[in-house]
Amino acid sequence: MDQGNSKEVKVLHSYDGIQEYDNPLPSWWKWVFVITMAVSPFYLLYFHIGAPGRSVEEMYQASLTENTKKQYAEIGDLAADQATMIKYLKDPKWVGVGQSIFKANCVSCHGSDGGGNVGPNLCDDNYKHIKALPDIIKVLNEGVGAGAMPAWATRFSHKNDIILVSVYVASLRGSKPASPKAPDGSPIAAWPIE
Repeated sequence: MDQGNSKEVKVLHSYDGIQEYDNPLPSWWKWVFVITMAVSPFYLLYFHIGAPGRSVEEMYQASLTENTKKQYAEIGDLAADQATMIKYLKDPKWVGVGQSIFKANCVSCHGSDGGGNVGPNLCDDNYKHIKALPDIIKVLNEGVGAGAMPAWATRFSHKNDIILVSVYVASLRGSKPASPKAPDGSPIAAWPIE
C-alpha cells in the first residue's frame, strides 16, 4: 500500500468474512504510465518511422557488418583457391566463422549438422557438382540445379563469407549427422591435406 495515499475505502460487502477494500493505484505507478504514454510517440517516430538506419534491426546489421570488417581485416581478402581452403580448414577459429554463416543461411536446406533436408547430405563422400575443394566455392557463387541451389555471390556482404562457409562445408565431410539423408551423387577422392 502506498504510504502517501493511505485512504482505504471500504466496500459494503465481504466474502467469507474477508472485507474487500477499494484501494487506489499508487501515484508512482500512475506517473510511470503517463510518462510512458507521453514518450512513446517520439520513440515510435525516431526508431520505427524516422530516417533509415535508426531501427533496432538496422543498427544490429550495421554493427554486424562493422564487426565482420574488423574480423576480415585480420586476414584480408581471401583467394578462392585450394591452398587457401586447406589453410583455413586447419584453423578452428575461421571454421567457426564459416559455421556461423552456414547456420544463418544454409540450415533450411542442408540441416543444422549438414545431414541434408531438401538439399544433399554434405557429410558423406558423395557429391553431385563437386570434384575438388574449389568446386564448393564455385557452386556457392553460381548455384546449381536451375535455382535449387541458389547463387550466393550477390547475397553475402563479403567474398570471404563464401570462402569461409565453403571451408566449413568441406570440414563437414566425414562427420556423423543425427539423421543423414541418403547419399546423392558420386563418390569423390578425399580432400588433399597439403
